[in-house]
Amino acid sequence: MMSRQSNHRETFAVIRDDDAAFQEESSTRSQNVLTAMKLLAASALFYSAGTSFAQTWQQPTVTSSNQPFHGEEPSAASVPTNNAYSFTNYRHLDVFTHGRRLNEISKEAPPSYMRDLVEDLKARKKLMEETPPEEVKYWFEYTGPLQKYFYRYSRSRKKADSFEGRDDSGVVSSRFVEQAGGGTEYSKFFNRNPNEIPKDEIPAYTRLLDNCLAMGSTNRPNRSEGSVWAELFGKTEGDSTLPDRCRILFSINTVGAGRGTTILWETRPPLPHSAEPRPWISEQETAATHLERNLQEIDAMCATGLIAARVQVLVCEPIPGVWTDWMDSMLPNCGGKADPMVAGKDAETNQLEDRASPVQVVVTASPKTADVCHNLKSGFMEQRMQDLTLAPPYLTDQNVDFNSFDPSKKTTHPDLVSSDDHDLYVAFKWSTLITIRAVNSFLQASADLAIAAASRDADTPISKEDEEDGVTVVLSSAPSSPFLIPSFVRVSYVSEENNKVAKWRMHGDFFHPAAWEICKDSFDMSWIPNSLSGSGGVTPVCDGVQNCGQWWVYFAEEQMPTSPEIYANEVTAPLVQGGSNYVWMITERQRQEVVKVKVCIHAAGDDKSKKDQCGDYPQAVIPLGDLESFLMNFTPNTALGKKHGSNRFPGYSRAEERKRDREKVKERKQLKDQEDIEKALFEYTIYPAALFHKDATIKAARARDFALTGAKRDPDAIGPQMIKSAYYDVTITKPREATSAWCQAIARNGFCTLYADYFRSFVDERCMEACGMLKNWSKIQKVTDEL
Repeated sequence: MMSRQSNHRETFAVIRDDDAAFQEESSTRSQNVLTAMKLLAASALFYSAGTSFAQTWQQPTVTSSNQPFHGEEPSAASVPTNNAYSFTNYRHLDVFTHGRRLNEISKEAPPSYMRDLVEDLKARKKLMEETPPEEVKYWFEYTGPLQKYFYRYSRSRKKADSFEGRDDSGVVSSRFVEQAGGGTEYSKFFNRNPNEIPKDEIPAYTRLLDNCLAMGSTNRPNRSEGSVWAELFGKTEGDSTLPDRCRILFSINTVGAGRGTTILWETRPPLPHSAEPRPWISEQETAATHLERNLQEIDAMCATGLIAARVQVLVCEPIPGVWTDWMDSMLPNCGGKADPMVAGKDAETNQLEDRASPVQVVVTASPKTADVCHNLKSGFMEQRMQDLTLAPPYLTDQNVDFNSFDPSKKTTHPDLVSSDDHDLYVAFKWSTLITIRAVNSFLQASADLAIAAASRDADTPISKEDEEDGVTVVLSSAPSSPFLIPSFVRVSYVSEENNKVAKWRMHGDFFHPAAWEICKDSFDMSWIPNSLSGSGGVTPVCDGVQNCGQWWVYFAEEQMPTSPEIYANEVTAPLVQGGSNYVWMITERQRQEVVKVKVCIHAAGDDKSKKDQCGDYPQAVIPLGDLESFLMNFTPNTALGKKHGSNRFPGYSRAEERKRDREKVKERKQLKDQEDIEKALFEYTIYPAALFHKDATIKAARARDFALTGAKRDPDAIGPQMIKSAYYDVTITKPREATSAWCQAIARNGFCTLYADYFRSFVDERCMEACGMLKNWSKIQKVTDEL
């Protein structure tokens, strides 16, 4: 077993030899930036062709969930076959040997994990019933504890000002969620004592692991006593082999991490076991607090017993060993060694340890390219992160035979932990909060897309209705089937420490995060039939159910960050079209398909006709019913109130329309003498999470309403004519009734996915619309006047 210092030096040598590959890859991707930024054509195709959007992908091959896997997969890549939605259910037969199926779940006797939600609904109804009508307030439908937010810390007074409120957004943030674990409900669910779980509910608690194994690597690790993975999984008891876990590789981009103007690694790490209380540190004081929180979240994942994590920390230059030891000590449940440091004294860093550490520090630049690596506009680290995660064979061999290479085999240096087999890869920047909720939701969404493709035969023709309604997208093994990967959007809260953006603070007692890289024009909506997966891995739940599936947000534009990240995106485009470069995930099966495309493009060289046959990169989607789980907190919370660059702003595909709207406002003098409001509307992008959810819902409901009315639609009518959103298409003069608000809170907090076994059993129809599983929304009731 090598020491961490030995691994550190060898890793540096491997990455240093790869500078030429970065230059070549960056050159190739930067040529496609203009094309990527002009996804308006893709958006137009999406609406005009419906099921035929993004038809540049190759033919996926799907492994049936009803057949056991026998361990053999094709070893060669060849056009036009691939496994874009392939999966393997290792535990499918075992999960149900002692449990019940979804159709045995009862609304009258819900599972034990639903008890708190049932009590919450009773409390909501009681509040509405017992309160006199004149005292009913609009905020009655929002519940939750008051939260305190500290700001403007005074060093002289050693005290911070604070204000109270409720963050009803459903987004997990480091600001309002103090304990690691993805939120109180998620932490309680995944850390429940196994002995207390009823046997018939076990599939609900193992859903994350089942989805991960189904979408992960077919090569399972050696878990016998003394093996590396046995140390990372936990201690063995006797000679028994440890149960399998979801192996996740976390790659952290640390470029830009610092304390003020000082690089983070030139400061000292926080003291994890100091006796005195830790001083309050503002969000912008140091990157150490954000890195610490992410490590705590990763350790909380390992503590569930479902996940085995490795962390690859990407840096530009070698860092002091005290930081490596500190990061290792932050992950005791992942195999790290708790090593409290005494104030003013360093732990021994030169001692060799015969153990596997969950942390590996990778120096990604050579002395010649270190300055480029530190440059936030260069896209250097973003490209390195993609290369280490994907490990395409042309990084080590320029003469790759596309017809014979095996995408499951990684040829990068074996000392890199990324060269080992993993089930899920999570790549993110140090400023983005990662949680088990995001991991669970990504795996579930990936399983949903996989079962949608597996549920339809490639030879089955698309119905005329689905082909013409403009919103239905059918996934199958057909060559025209698009390759979709769930993706993320960063959101930020308003920073009270920055006077420039103080005016953006929400009024009232609600705190709300907002996106700045997307807007209303950045996405469209699509309905994907059969995109609901059950327990035990990728299993169908839509068999025999009419109009079964869910609504998805489809990104028709690239995300547009502000400077300097927008320039990095132009050099190194995001892996998924419409996705983020600063937080993304990919399963092992998805990784292999992306590698096939990249190798094909690499082998094609300058031959455009050959490149056209390689297929396109995957498209970004988000399930509407679990939207907030894919909104990731930008923890410094300094993003709002910053201007985008010229022609580099969200909604660029409709720039002319926005320009005309602004001119109309000036002509009508609607904002006369209110320049600040005009600038806020047209020059800044602040897109609250709640507005994102509302816009997506209304877009989906209106698109379906247009499809149902067709030629019978009244051209003079305003608003929906046949169906509507029961929650948003109302005139708000008082709070919505308790059940509707309850369901919306369930969707915002990610419970449609966390408690998927219940909500996908179809025994309780109350929250199907809020969970994005109702194709035709709510029927409009015609009211006739009676004389």
